[in-house]
Amino acid sequence: MDLLPVEAYRDLVARALAEDIGSGDITSALLIDEGQRARGVLVAKSELVLAGIDVVAETFQQCDNNSVFVAHFHDSERCAAGTAIAEITGLARALLTGERTALNFLQRLSGIATETRRYVEATGGRITVLDTRKTTPTLRELEKYAVRCGGGTNHRLRLDAAVLIKDNHKRLVGGVAAALARARGASLPVEVEVETLAELDEALTAGAHRILVDNFSLANQKEAAGRAGGRAAIEVSGGVSLEMIPAIASTGAAFVSVGALTHSVRATDISFELDTV
Repeated sequence: MDLLPVEAYRDLVARALAEDIGSGDITSALLIDEGQRARGVLVAKSELVLAGIDVVAETFQQCDNNSVFVAHFHDSERCAAGTAIAEITGLARALLTGERTALNFLQRLSGIATETRRYVEATGGRITVLDTRKTTPTLRELEKYAVRCGGGTNHRLRLDAAVLIKDNHKRLVGGVAAALARARGASLPVEVEVETLAELDEALTAGAHRILVDNFSLANQKEAAGRAGGRAAIEVSGGVSLEMIPAIASTGAAFVSVGALTHSVRATDISFELDTV
């Protein structure tokens, strides 16, 4: 697993804390003595695949730069229900102030990693699971990192990462062949989306090396992989659910892209339990 650089989240954490704190945590200021110290434990309330532990450490560090953070698990590791994921010792006010922001990051990112792991395991190693650009604005790098923690593979990070000819591009330039002709000679990978078997044949004739079959039936996914015959890699996309993965993995397609990994994932259940020290 590649590490997530601190530059990817330091400013995000600062903005998230500012959004949550406003002019100050008035409840903690009223109830908690200024110098009181506490120890907090992050506890998995259900089985999960961890993602975002360094983001949590950064959150508490920004609230109290003398806090001590000890992680018991690393990102991409599976944590059983009831597991103590990490512990933090520091000023009680700071731990209370950072709690919600830290949990928001950790629960969402771990939710993505956990769901991705389910999809990857369902493939039986027969097809590569990809994410999409259907991510939360400003959180894409973190969310795509969480997909990698779950064992998935990133598709394009940004529009400048590859050429992906979609339905609207085709309509505006006159079809699959015309779009591929314009993209010929690009220095980046080129992929074209097709919506029918006729468009698939057009893409193959035009020399496409990677073809995204959008909302094809299972039978047509198999037909597409057969027609491609190794000349082009086939990617399945459109309304893919976890229950569909074993069947899709048997079609001969090379990739399956799943927007649900990031656009509608359920956050994991993690608690933060504080005690005085």
